[in-house]
Parts: sequence; C-alpha cells; structure tokens
Amino acid sequence: MSRLYLLRHAKAGWALPGVRDFDRPLDATGIADAEATGKTMRAWAYVPELTLCSNAKRARETLEGIAANADTGRVVFTDDLYSSDAAGYLDKVRDNGQHGSILLIGHNPMMEDLAMAVSGSGEEGALHTLHTGFPTSGLAVIRFQTSLSEAQLGQGYLESFLTPADL
Repeated sequence: MSRLYLLRHAKAGWALPGVRDFDRPLDATGIADAEATGKTMRAWAYVPELTLCSNAKRARETLEGIAANADTGRVVFTDDLYSSDAAGYLDKVRDNGQHGSILLIGHNPMMEDLAMAVSGSGEEGALHTLHTGFPTSGLAVIRFQTSLSEAQLGQGYLESFLTPADL
C-alpha cells in the first residue's frame, strides 16, 4: 500500500506590478493555513517519505509552514510542478514511486485534475468535497494498493480531503 498526498499551495497575494506570478508570496491567511496544515498532518500522522515541491515562491513558503509543524521527509524542489499539466504531475509521482508515500505541493488546476483522475473511489464526504473544488491549502490523501510507480488513473482511494475549513 502507498499514499499520495496532494497539497495545493496556500493562499497567495496578487502579483504586484513588476512581480512575476512565479514569485508571488503567501498572504497572511496563506501563512496561517500552511502552519495549520502542518499541525493537522502531524496530528493525523501523515508523514511523507518524499516531498516534491514546486519552486514557485508560494509553494516553497507553504512547505516552510508545514515543515515548521510536521515531518516532510526528504524534499525535492522542481520547476516542473509550476508548468506541467496533471499528466506531468502523475509522471513525476511515478518517477519517484519507489517511495511509499509522497507529498506533492503544487498548483491548480493540476492538483484538482490529478486528484479527480486517480481517485476511482473513496470516502463519500471526501469525494463530495473534492468535487466542489480544490481550494488553496486543500490536502487530498489518496491510497493505492500498488506502489506509486504503478499509480494508474481511477485506481486510487480518496481517504480524506481536508480544506482550510477543516483545520
């Protein structure tokens, strides 16, 4: 059994003039939500062996808030998670599938698309919440019977889907 944690970065402010989208920082709500997500991950014993994090500033700052409150395992930053589509996200997971659990910190719509594509079944409430959208700081926890290197569309089980309202 393996687990995939999909986390959309926390809430960021709008880009100021002259600031690239890639460099947008978290706002005050985002900072608080990232810290709360870390505390929730620790309380629920969600401990990834590997964290794959977008290199975008808001994703890195989200990781900082989580790591201050929970174990994030080995961390790898990658630009691919800023520019890839959901299929690219799944490829990244499969490429690192030797790990029993992976936390992927990235962006929408890729997070929502991937979570919906791989979750063939799941807890009724979690599926319902996922189908209403994937908010910033949303965390989907998806279990697979196989290794993550063999993760397939529709083969995951959505154990839980936490939003900032749940934290």
